[in-house]
Amino acid sequence: MRESRVLKKLRSGEMVSCFKINLADPRVAELAAISGFDCVWIDQEHIGQDWSTVAAHVWATKSQQADLLVRVSRGSYSDYIRPLELDATGIMVPHLMSLEEAKKIVDMTRFHPVGRRPIDGGNADGAYTALDFDTYLKEANEQRFVILQIEDPEPLEELDAIAALEGYDMLFFGPGDFSQGIGAPGQWNHPKLLETRIKVAEVARKHGKFAGTVGGPGNLAELLSMGYQFVSIGADVVGLKNYCQDLVKAFGTTSTNVSSTSYLEK
Repeated sequence: MRESRVLKKLRSGEMVSCFKINLADPRVAELAAISGFDCVWIDQEHIGQDWSTVAAHVWATKSQQADLLVRVSRGSYSDYIRPLELDATGIMVPHLMSLEEAKKIVDMTRFHPVGRRPIDGGNADGAYTALDFDTYLKEANEQRFVILQIEDPEPLEELDAIAALEGYDMLFFGPGDFSQGIGAPGQWNHPKLLETRIKVAEVARKHGKFAGTVGGPGNLAELLSMGYQFVSIGADVVGLKNYCQDLVKAFGTTSTNVSSTSYLEK
C-alpha cells in the first residue's frame, strides 16, 4: 500500500503542511501538491462533491506523492470508509461529541484486531485485489490516518479519555465552530477558545496522538510551539478571492491609458 507522507513526517517528529480546497476541479489539488504541500484537504461536510470528484482529487495528489485528507459527512460507516477505499490517505470526522462516539468511529474505520471495518479489498486502496489480503488489512491500519475533530465544548469533559483511546491518529481543534459553541462566534481571542486550543494539543501529545488545527502565517510558529504538528494553512477560495480583489482594485488606481504590459506583470 502507498505510504502516507503525512504519517511518515509526523512519526519522525516533523511538521506537516496542509491546504484546504473547496473547488471541485482536481487541478487545484494537483497545483497545491506541486507547490509542496504535504496534504490537501477536501470537504464532504460542507461541499456536495460526488465520489467521482473525490476519486479525481485522490489521483491528482497521488501523482505528486502528496496525501489527500477527506473531511467526511457525519453518517454511516459507508460515509467514512468510501474515501479510504478510493485511496484517500486519511479521513477527518467532524464534531466528535463523546468517548462513545469515538469508539464507534474506530470500530468502523479500522480492520481487525483494532476494529471491524467492512472488508472489500477490490477497490483502489487494495490495488483492486492485487494486494495480499493480510497485507491489505495490516497496512490499511498503519498507513491510513483517522482524525477526530474537537470543535465543540461537549467532548471536553471526556477529552482525556478520548485521547487515550487506541485506534485513531489525531485530534484536530476547529476554532470556528468552537467559538460558536461557546457563544462567542468569531472571537478568536476568547479565553475559553485559547485555553482549549492549548489543552487539545497537550492532551493529544500526552496520550501519543498527533495534534492538528487550522492556522495562518501569523500564528504558525505559536501553534508549533504548542505542540501542533499538523497545520492546515490557507485555502483555494481565499487565495483566488484575494487575487481577484487585488486585480479589480488596480482598475481604480491606474490611469485610463491603455497599458502595453502583460497581464502576468504586476
